[in-house]
Amino acid sequence: MTSALRTRAVHAGRDDLADLGLHAAPLDFSTTYPARDSAEEARRIDEFAAGGNVTGIYGRIGNPTVERFEQALAELEGFDHAVAFASGMAAVSACLLSAVSQGKRHIVGVRPLYGCTDHLLTTGLLGTEVTWTAPEDVAEALRPDTGLVFVETPANPTLSELDIATLTEACGDVPVLVDNTFATPVLQRPGRLGARMVLHSATKFLGGHGDVMGGIVACDAEEAARLRSLRFATGGVLHPLAGYLLLRGLSTLPLRVKAASETAADLASRLASHPSVSAVHYPKLGGPLVAFEVTGDPHAVIGAVRLITPAVSLGSVDTLIQHPASLTHRIVAEDDRTGSGITHGLLRLSAGLEDVEDLWLDLDQALKGC
Repeated sequence: MTSALRTRAVHAGRDDLADLGLHAAPLDFSTTYPARDSAEEARRIDEFAAGGNVTGIYGRIGNPTVERFEQALAELEGFDHAVAFASGMAAVSACLLSAVSQGKRHIVGVRPLYGCTDHLLTTGLLGTEVTWTAPEDVAEALRPDTGLVFVETPANPTLSELDIATLTEACGDVPVLVDNTFATPVLQRPGRLGARMVLHSATKFLGGHGDVMGGIVACDAEEAARLRSLRFATGGVLHPLAGYLLLRGLSTLPLRVKAASETAADLASRLASHPSVSAVHYPKLGGPLVAFEVTGDPHAVIGAVRLITPAVSLGSVDTLIQHPASLTHRIVAEDDRTGSGITHGLLRLSAGLEDVEDLWLDLDQALKGC
């Protein structure tokens, strides 16, 4: 079987369809699954409680459509398992609760992270305690009760990058979770570099069209069992229709990311010489995101775009622009925001699939008015 990502993105989670006489993946809306053999149902519930991946009992335990999406994403990230959730933050919450359930409530975090992730860690709402540190100081921050090192690279919204392999080596046996939402497995696979858990806000590039919400964590069998148990207990299940749309989104993921990355790189180059732009942040890794700082009023730029969509989120087929300090990272304390490079003048743009010349005309006219 071929290992080319572009091919596997089309076929992962669907390899059995021809043998089933199907072309499109089945969409199973059932919330419950009748069975006349209660003793066998009891055995299967015990199997789930022991860490097995079971479907066909109740929708909160598992759903076959969602399972196809999980299998596909796990394969693309290079893991044996993945567990899907109702949103990216539901996935983040489950990962933190998993650490707490093992008596490892201390988390080491590297800023910047997505604003709501930062807030969840800083407030300790789920019983965790966080130590914020620079990438090079992570090893010194580890404690006997450290359950997780949480990083995002490229980071939201500054697009700063860190060396995953060096970080995971420094962490030893402590699991490293990498939020890979911005890069996707098209640009990097953190599992190959030692990360034990890879998280996505599937709402973004995996779905790709701004019309489905979800989260997913790729991991090993032991962690997957804990996450499934937490998902069952807390109810953060992914809806079957969302699972269907996310599986469909994966089939075009490499093409969309490649095209949007070419546009973002072009825009980053043009922005670097624009008189209204003081700094441009674009990852060495590449990708569809570009961040830039304006000399004037960033709100004027947001209000002036006409083709580009002024909205939070990212990874859609249309280009989106937003002001992180006002929106995605508003919940983060101002000193923490600015300390991690999220300035008042910073704007984040997620390139879509429009023609780059049309995007530049819109961006240029908006910048001239700020």
